[in-house]
Amino acid sequence: MKKLCLFAIAVLLCFVQTKAQDVSVPQIGAKAPSFKAQSTEGNINFPADFGDHWKIVVSHPKDFTPVCSSEILELAYEQKSFDHLNTKLLVVSTDIMEQHRSWKAALEEIHFHGRDPVEIRFPLVADNDLKVSKLYGMIHSASSVKENIRGVYIIDPDNIIRSIQFYPNEVGRNVEELKRTLTALQTVDENKNLATPVNWQPGDDMIVPVLTAEEKKMLNSPESKYYQYAWFLNFKKSM
Repeated sequence: MKKLCLFAIAVLLCFVQTKAQDVSVPQIGAKAPSFKAQSTEGNINFPADFGDHWKIVVSHPKDFTPVCSSEILELAYEQKSFDHLNTKLLVVSTDIMEQHRSWKAALEEIHFHGRDPVEIRFPLVADNDLKVSKLYGMIHSASSVKENIRGVYIIDPDNIIRSIQFYPNEVGRNVEELKRTLTALQTVDENKNLATPVNWQPGDDMIVPVLTAEEKKMLNSPESKYYQYAWFLNFKKSM
């Protein structure tokens, strides 16, 4: 009887753990799930309303949380940089619209890091019914069944998901790294058969995953754009 009880408990724990981790996250390379929602910029139809821009969806579990507040302020200060990168920002939080408006108004009065207050021009989406959070796999019940977790989704002009990142509540996201990842994706798209190496920054040399026969011949030429650390690690010099 004792063994039977222990077996039943083990099965129950396994089931609970499985359910706690049962979340469907859209895959990189898949179409971005579409949705309609209310936002601080009016009703939106995502991604249709954002045209042929790159799009970044940033999720927050609650309004007025300090880590999330600092991130939204930094994103707002970098709005021109994202405009230059042909990218639109979208913030999703599970609070109601009235709360979003209050949060936005409060943020726009802050002198963050000694800078003048900044207008937040990107929409804050109300997701109190968790519709968007569930579509994007943001509800991880091992953490909470009532709040989304802090995700970042980079979506290209064809509405394909190109990058997904999740962050714990205690760690602020790095906006410069977000821009670096976005720029790397755009650079790779513009340069076929190239990839970015570790710590890559715009203007750095890039990896050539596969050399053509002609490119292999050029490796021995002093004027070659290509160089090699090992047969499996080839680079092309930045122009």
